[in-house]
Amino acid sequence: MMWAEERGEFRPEQVQKGLSKMKKAAVADATLRVCEYSGCTLGFKEKIEIVKQLDRLCVDVIETAPLLNGKSDVLFLHTIAPLAKRCTVSCAVPLDAELIDLSCQAIRKAAKPRINIIAPVSAVQMEYHCRRKPAAVLEEIASATAKVRAAGIETEVSFADATRAEHDFLVSAVRTAIDSGAQIVTVCDSAGVMLPGEMAEFINHLLRDVPELSSVVLSVENSDELHMAPACAVVSIRAGVRQVKTAIGIPGKLQLDALADVLSAKGEALGISTSLNRTACGTIITAVKDIINGRNTAASPARKTMAMHEENWKLSSSDDMAAIGEAVKKLGYELSAEDLANVYQEFQRISVKKELGPKDLDAIVATVAMQVPPTYTLKSFVINSGNVITSMAHVILLKNGEEVQGFSMGDGPIDAAFLSIENIVGRHFELDDFQITAVTEGREAVGSGIVRLRSNGKLYSGKGISTDVIGAGIRAYVDALNKICYEENN
Repeated sequence: MMWAEERGEFRPEQVQKGLSKMKKAAVADATLRVCEYSGCTLGFKEKIEIVKQLDRLCVDVIETAPLLNGKSDVLFLHTIAPLAKRCTVSCAVPLDAELIDLSCQAIRKAAKPRINIIAPVSAVQMEYHCRRKPAAVLEEIASATAKVRAAGIETEVSFADATRAEHDFLVSAVRTAIDSGAQIVTVCDSAGVMLPGEMAEFINHLLRDVPELSSVVLSVENSDELHMAPACAVVSIRAGVRQVKTAIGIPGKLQLDALADVLSAKGEALGISTSLNRTACGTIITAVKDIINGRNTAASPARKTMAMHEENWKLSSSDDMAAIGEAVKKLGYELSAEDLANVYQEFQRISVKKELGPKDLDAIVATVAMQVPPTYTLKSFVINSGNVITSMAHVILLKNGEEVQGFSMGDGPIDAAFLSIENIVGRHFELDDFQITAVTEGREAVGSGIVRLRSNGKLYSGKGISTDVIGAGIRAYVDALNKICYEENN
């Protein structure tokens, strides 16, 4: 849609003109930043997993919360620096000189570091929330921006509650930030009061009154109080905005999946493109939502399983079937009496030689429990992978003697292969665990793969063996898949 500069009117005759040139919009995901203020408390591991998923999704920027928890927040930034291979890592910081210094030091190790200075610009934000006068805010914006630029770090200034600010003051604040070295300027509709036409008019007026914005990246952050954030984001991009901020699973924010759906359906017609990995979009967003919604909390089966693997417990030959059954339950499995008997028999055979831990017991379950007639068998696979290309996999399975094939890209050869199998089956399964171990020595060592899939809350384990570690992983995945298919069909 195209909106008139002054009135926010829709002009149909301008649509074709706008289609001639695609506009690239950067996606900055603020899930980790805004969840701190929404009552969603995430553990260290959950945050790390979200970063991995967002990097796979190919968002342009991952935003983190201010370093208010001292060393633990600094450690988090140090940990995610090597994980965010594709995207910019942005650390939010208020107008606080000490926090700015700490944030600059903590973010340096990221491949693409950024500091996001949050500055209040509405009367409510300045006087009641931050207890600052307008003149003092302008001085602090200039000082903070100059400090970050002097540190050689990409600098963004986000103006909180910009849509309710006095226009003249907002213009002064934006100019101050740009003059002090800001490279990205974000205006926030924090209260979520804007309709799409009003948002387009707001952006047009700002671009008209601050011509310096043509030299920087203009960004928007839309709240979704009126459930119009996707439409507001689209008209903002059409008006000249080059970055939009999203979140996953956080109420009241522009949802990444909602924006992705709009652009998937209408992006070409609107002349808007992004860098998002559309192939993996649904799978990754679902995984992040599961974490945000608490499905991977300490009480969930997946987290219980992880805790079991992290514990240093051992089982010996003196443990009886009841003890083994309890350990199997703690791992997350629900076995029949026959399968448990098979597991216990194999456990007795191995435990004579050594004590067994969680991973050993997991391998036993994968090997002897729930053995079923195969629905799918692996015929072939082709993997293209390298450090300068996105991994791609082409997998061919046999189902009832007929070839079925899937093709996908992923974050590494294993991820691409597993996504290809999901394309064949037409379903997504939660990957609870994946292990590869060598069972023989030397260059031609045989690898053993263990895959744990979760379907409808139940855990299924598969095992695969091959001289190719990718082949072992694929065979293990198919083995677990066959167990799911057998139980669902019977």
